[in-house]
Amino acid sequence: MNVLLFSMPDSFEHTPPLAMRMPNGALASLAGNVDPHHRVAIADLVLVQSHVPQTVERLVREIAPDVVGLSVMTFQRHTARKVAALVRTLRPQATIVVGGYDPSLASHLYEAPDVDVDVIVRGEGDATFRDLLRALESGGDLRGIPGLSFREGGTFVRNPARAVSHLGEDVRPPNRAARVLTGYTLLGRPIDIVETSRGCTYDCSFCSIIEMRGRNFHTWSLERVIADIADAKSRGARAVFLVDDNITLNVARFKALCQAIIDAGHDDIDYVVQGMTSAIASSGAELASLMSRAGFRYVFLGIENVLDEDLAFLKAKAKNVQREGGRSVGSATLTAVSLLHQHGMLVVGGLIVGSPDDTKASIEANLDFARKYVDWPYIQHPTPYPGTPMTKDFVERNLIVNDAVEEYDGTTAVVRTEHLSAEDVEFMRWQAERWMKVRHMPDALAHDTWFVLTHWYQMLRHTFRGTTLRTWLGLESTRDAFRRYKAIRRREREFFPPAGPRTGRDATASPTLAHGRV
Repeated sequence: MNVLLFSMPDSFEHTPPLAMRMPNGALASLAGNVDPHHRVAIADLVLVQSHVPQTVERLVREIAPDVVGLSVMTFQRHTARKVAALVRTLRPQATIVVGGYDPSLASHLYEAPDVDVDVIVRGEGDATFRDLLRALESGGDLRGIPGLSFREGGTFVRNPARAVSHLGEDVRPPNRAARVLTGYTLLGRPIDIVETSRGCTYDCSFCSIIEMRGRNFHTWSLERVIADIADAKSRGARAVFLVDDNITLNVARFKALCQAIIDAGHDDIDYVVQGMTSAIASSGAELASLMSRAGFRYVFLGIENVLDEDLAFLKAKAKNVQREGGRSVGSATLTAVSLLHQHGMLVVGGLIVGSPDDTKASIEANLDFARKYVDWPYIQHPTPYPGTPMTKDFVERNLIVNDAVEEYDGTTAVVRTEHLSAEDVEFMRWQAERWMKVRHMPDALAHDTWFVLTHWYQMLRHTFRGTTLRTWLGLESTRDAFRRYKAIRRREREFFPPAGPRTGRDATASPTLAHGRV
């Protein structure tokens, strides 16, 4: 069968796509786990944001897919529906499948009659998607596939959930050769992603991970991870993002991984990783030294918030506590930041502002911390993603002011606090964060000199979009520039021209599932 897999073009606002474009690792894993006789093509549409419809049309025409899969996050739902509708128009006989966080946690929204979706893969898709292709190819019954929902006539059948994988040999390595678009980059360096583990045992109220797969943590062998890094390097990667949900849950293993990277000679590229402040602080110089020697450059720290009351709401206090001899001895954040800086690594500061009880003073305290201590800000607003405990709290307190999910990207404030409007919260972050990003330029210039010299203007223009000469001269308020930025951001989310008359799915053109068969 011919299989075409799309990730959506919608990207986060923090970094210009010019400077950072990451591959979708889930799709490469799907491609690596289907039976090898299938022809699979992966298209990460973030690489073609300026011509999404044209790329979809070209690939559908060239590949003539029997199955089209879409990987979707919540803020990409709006775009995914348009991609699916276009595919339906171009290839009515194709089976359209969706998966990822949003279809898994808000499946009912993809089951409506006007949504061009035939099958939903809920949770991990490696085995479920493989089994789906086998059933479609053989005409088998879809009802026996755990983790699957499928359209049968006018309704959806929801099969039982599939148990999460323990990441043994049942999940094969990713197939990067299936990618048909190019241009993954981090400040001009070709980048790829590698997964060494899945899952997290914490229960942060804002996080979709435990809603997606429960509270658990499973790992691959270090031999498999090193082989995967070697594969990424052989395909040109000069930077690797370790995308684990929480790689620092097992510090001993993380240390061993750093040593394995060094021993295998893979310390000649840059690494990006995300981790807990408590794990890094409690490990002292030993872990930080190993990370530095292995080539780690950027470390995303899940600081979340510097105020205890906000950490309590976010249910993130436990992972930000420094422990000695089994006792809590204070906040781990400053210790972790200091250790990483001492060993030459840059801190990407993951902070969340705009919790229900936040005031201007509490938000400013977090922004001031970021100004002083982080090298690149990754400041977000609490967002009511499907299924998270945070969402229930926001609903009960009537704080959600925006239900346009295409704006649920983390940097658009869609909830107010008890003291501030959503616009006030977002304005404070936006106004401060722009200047924090400028501070990163010298480090970027020293490490990625040619890229920064040739692209500094585009990078600054992205950071300060909405600001004009009138703003700099004080002839208009910064609020005017902010509202202009908001309008630009809304336009950036539109990848399709205004819709004309619909000519796609109808009662006869659609593939139907009768008695569990296509």
